[in-house]
Amino acid sequence: MIFKFIRSMYDWTLHFAKSKHSNYALFFIAFIESSIFPVPPDVLLIPLVISEPKKWWKKALICTVGSVLGAFVGYFIGKVLYDTLGTVLINFFNLENAVNIVKIKFTQNAFLSIFAGAFTPIPYKAITVTAGMSDISLYTLAFASILGRGGRFFIVAFALRLYGKKIQNTIEKYFNVLSIIFLFLLIAGFVAFKYLASN
Repeated sequence: MIFKFIRSMYDWTLHFAKSKHSNYALFFIAFIESSIFPVPPDVLLIPLVISEPKKWWKKALICTVGSVLGAFVGYFIGKVLYDTLGTVLINFFNLENAVNIVKIKFTQNAFLSIFAGAFTPIPYKAITVTAGMSDISLYTLAFASILGRGGRFFIVAFALRLYGKKIQNTIEKYFNVLSIIFLFLLIAGFVAFKYLASN
């Protein structure tokens, strides 16, 4: 069921690429992905930067602001609503063991753990919700998230700004194949994170 849900949400996210409200959609996707949504905003960021390469920094900034603000929602869920909404989210995405691992990582170095979760394909919601559960400082969450999320989105957007014209035709030609590959990697990220957390 989780795979079908992720696929449907992936398709729903991607359809905003041709919307006149795409920037609002980008902010919204980035915002909810930090706490309750399975599809990373990169899915929408990539086609938007390719369509408007000169505005790459604006798209990256929208992504960063939305994602960091959304991190506070995830934090609130972990700190205040974990016994209700938090457990539903963690169970639905099969991240129970992952949360336990993140707790351990927080005791070792909370800043680096949050930064790693923000910068890499690790499900970021596991990081933000666990940060609330673990009473991590909001300053630590904010600073690490800004660096991690900002670094990730600005690097992706800038790379597309530089090489977008060269790869645009390839993306358009093989868009369906590339979408399937990206979706597979997204699902594989959830599965791999769950597997690593259980060992």
